Amino acid sequence: MSFTHAILVTGGAGFIGSHVIRRLVNTYPNYKIVNFDLLTYAGNLDNLTDIQDQANYSFEKGDINDMVLVKSILHKYKINGIIHLAAESHVDRSIEDPLSFVRTNVLGTASLLEAFRSYRKETGIDGKFYHVSTDEVYGELGDTGFFTETTPYSPRSPYSASKASSDHFVRAYHETYGMPIVLSNCSNNYGPNQFPEKLIPLMINNIRNGKSLPVYGEGANIRDWLYVEDHAAAIDLIYHEGRDGETYNIGGDTELKNIDLVRTLCKVMDEKTGRLLGSAEELIRFVKDRAGHDHRYAIDFSKIKNELGWTPATDFKSGLAKTVDWYLCNDAWVAHVTDGSYLQYYEKQYGDKA
Repeated sequence: MSFTHAILVTGGAGFIGSHVIRRLVNTYPNYKIVNFDLLTYAGNLDNLTDIQDQANYSFEKGDINDMVLVKSILHKYKINGIIHLAAESHVDRSIEDPLSFVRTNVLGTASLLEAFRSYRKETGIDGKFYHVSTDEVYGELGDTGFFTETTPYSPRSPYSASKASSDHFVRAYHETYGMPIVLSNCSNNYGPNQFPEKLIPLMINNIRNGKSLPVYGEGANIRDWLYVEDHAAAIDLIYHEGRDGETYNIGGDTELKNIDLVRTLCKVMDEKTGRLLGSAEELIRFVKDRAGHDHRYAIDFSKIKNELGWTPATDFKSGLAKTVDWYLCNDAWVAHVTDGSYLQYYEKQYGDKA
């Protein structure tokens, strides 16, 4: 079968990446979608069992730092564009091991850019590089205001510093080499298939197992929450219609204090599980705050709304209910990802704080 377009998606076995892969495979049967993933702890091919046998999907295992391998895959599939999602993304892990974030997020992005630049020069393909980033590069907000695409960068963790650096490399390749690029910076994602070190799936898993619910500080930190399928839809739109060289902020229009989110989640879990021995709220435990914990993130997504017509389609109440339902119905997936190595990390991160 011949395809009209081929996209390489890095990190396609991860949380956001798997939803992007699924959307592209199902929406564009004439596209070849190639999933390139190293399958580290958060990369899980179980996320894609429903589309793994489709003719327009292929998986290639590898490291984005391996330029020789990347170039061979670009040539093998005659790739027209890259959607770059592969990244280390958990702030707590970046505090514990910052250099792994430099290797993957900074050096990996630079290696991928250079491999793509060389490939474009060799083939004459005028391919686009789409870099998916985070709102954390902007730093933190007070109780008012919003991040816009022109907000100065002020990263405050090794994770956000590594993503800020990768953003700069992408823009530099556009300015220096004329590479067609687009970027997006998103707020906190939630939804099915998210690795349970992140807040919502961590709390769901702990409630199910009667474990404490660790909340940093007093739980006063504020985040904007974006349902992952809405994010995938935005990525699809930006890849196809975003203006060359532009950045688009993607937000969920749902600001919540962490403690309010956890309490809401406890109520949903109580309702879904028919909890008999009191409310899950009794499991909440406040723990020592994270170093450099940003107070508030909030996204102004008027640019993507006005230019491309995107707005989040999923309200938080229904998105959270769908997320809880998915985890309650997928015990095997949860058991598979929460193996010994994850539990060791969990105990190191929270065991002496709860």
